[in-house]
Amino acid sequence: MSTPHSQIAAAFLRRKAAWSPLEAGLWGLALAAAFLFPSQQLLLSEIAILALFALSLDLIVGYAGILSLGHAAFFGIGAYTAGLFSLHVSAEPLAGLAASAVVAGLLGLATSFLVLRGSDLTRLMTTFGVSMLLAEGANQAAWLTGGADGLSGILLGPIAGTFDFDLWGRTGYLYSLAVLFILLLVARRIVHSPFGLSLKAIKRNSRRAAMLGIAPNRRIVVIYTISALYAGMAGALLTQTTSFVSPDVLAFHRSADVLLVLVLGGVGYLYGGIIGAVIFTLLRAWLSVVTPQYWMFWIGLILVALVVIGRDRLDPARAIALVRSRLLGRPAAKPVPLSEDGR
Repeated sequence: MSTPHSQIAAAFLRRKAAWSPLEAGLWGLALAAAFLFPSQQLLLSEIAILALFALSLDLIVGYAGILSLGHAAFFGIGAYTAGLFSLHVSAEPLAGLAASAVVAGLLGLATSFLVLRGSDLTRLMTTFGVSMLLAEGANQAAWLTGGADGLSGILLGPIAGTFDFDLWGRTGYLYSLAVLFILLLVARRIVHSPFGLSLKAIKRNSRRAAMLGIAPNRRIVVIYTISALYAGMAGALLTQTTSFVSPDVLAFHRSADVLLVLVLGGVGYLYGGIIGAVIFTLLRAWLSVVTPQYWMFWIGLILVALVVIGRDRLDPARAIALVRSRLLGRPAAKPVPLSEDGR
């Protein structure tokens, strides 16, 4: 029989997991984009894949407080698995996606012990090292991966035997969007559960969480493995929608870009990766046309502005709350700090 405290906690989690009209509108707009922008399907696919990749990183950065500079390792291993699976096993996209998830998840489980101990700097260096080892391994194992030339000639059958990939990329975008949506639903279920609350407790203070009976190491291993699985599926989607994979999927800039996406969109609320992916991809596409040689300068300037001005002042939700409080004559609620030191 449940206690009043457990009932209150369950009601709180249900409220947190409830869908808002803004979310429904966001997904409706994403679906409509497939028909409103017929010439931009490849760009839309890139946004969906990057959003899934950022979502995978947000699960460990935003909810468990684990920093990583080598998340491209899981993205890349998933991309190569999808390519090799299509060439040597089966051209069915869903089967390749599942295989990539399994391989990336196993790699995440095998390397999760590297993030259990040490400081943030230690985690950054060890995850970066794993990514570099895999990148060099993919470059040297040319007999398997194609080396620097990559894997080409990847042919995929219809999705679920029904939906063929088209030349314009609409099927690829809808496929990537569907995978992103399903995995977001799973992620919502994870973070708005007692397990998700325990991750936040570990992020705030792992020692105090352990004193409350929470096993920090076990939960970190689980969420790190899930995060790797998500990243592997993002890499698989990139291979399947482009029919090509090269060592570039394991390059350092992949890990840097996805961190930049989370900086732009925010961490710890799932949609930060999606919003950041939209902003980053559109900015990069626009700036690379306007100033092809200096587009990275402008993105760097935006990052500096975010740091100097502060994200709280640019948060639309906070701005709306401030306007509402002024109209009603009530003081605006202060933002809840992410950690005990107010950061």
